Amino acid sequence: MNLMKSMANEMMKEIGNKSREFFEFVLPPVDMHIDNENLTLEVDLPGFEKKDIKLSLEGRIISIQACKEKHDNQHKMICNQRPNIIDKKMRLPVEPKDEAITTAKYEQGVLTVVIPIKKHGHDITIE
Repeated sequence: MNLMKSMANEMMKEIGNKSREFFEFVLPPVDMHIDNENLTLEVDLPGFEKKDIKLSLEGRIISIQACKEKHDNQHKMICNQRPNIIDKKMRLPVEPKDEAITTAKYEQGVLTVVIPIKKHGHDITIE
């Protein structure tokens, strides 16, 4: 019976590790909103501390990195599905103005980044 229980625990641990690896690859989910002057990104990073998050912008590529410190528990970990590392690079759909991020705020697990954008062309009035 102990062998069966041990095998089940190992299987659950491996499933948890694979789930975490998948989410580290896919996450974080990002919403983008655009207005006339700014591109706003809302990035879900629950469980991370502000000090653990690094942002960089190079041309049209934004890089979001986050790494949690591992806590040593006295308890045996059975399943660990939450991501410990985020490394996401995305090509922005518009050109940023002078690679300047106006604001970046992290609140309640959501990182909000506002990037001023270059406006090309001009509006045409329709009569």
